Amino acid sequence: MKGTGKNKLTDLFHMQLYLSAKRFSLGPRMSSESASPCKRSPSPGALRLPEGRRGRDRSPSPMRGHLIPSPLPTRRTRTYSATARASEGPTYKGTCKCFCRSKGHGFITPQDGGPDIFVHISDIEGEYVLVAGDEVTYKVCPIPPKNEKLQAVEVVITHLAPGTKHETWSGHVISS
Repeated sequence: MKGTGKNKLTDLFHMQLYLSAKRFSLGPRMSSESASPCKRSPSPGALRLPEGRRGRDRSPSPMRGHLIPSPLPTRRTRTYSATARASEGPTYKGTCKCFCRSKGHGFITPQDGGPDIFVHISDIEGEYVLVAGDEVTYKVCPIPPKNEKLQAVEVVITHLAPGTKHETWSGHVISS
């Protein structure tokens, strides 16, 4: 099969189509000898794997189903105006409900009640990683796009939870 040389991409496409028609059986309607690969491509249902070959088994990927980027604004992606509004707002008190350093987020239970507030790892001030039971102060910022939920920003640990081991950002473990 020779190409005209005018368009190398078109020639490459036709060559791949020709080779795929030769490699796969095209079903009862069309055969590889009578099919013109340049004029008409077979429907996906008409293609079959050759005898003795089976489909590729897909390995379970931990990222399958999690390919959508996170919509939560981090300190780095938050707009200047949202940061300014949060900085001017009141300071609240609460207790860390849970925090996972490897995932990079956790939740704070407000002292005055209400729903738990999301906290991102980039919004924690100070040298210690949050641990469940730590008392914190924070300001709030709405989470886009609907701005219905709140995210804690400028989170400062005021009292470390007693009887727990605290880790610094550099990895040193300290018992409190």
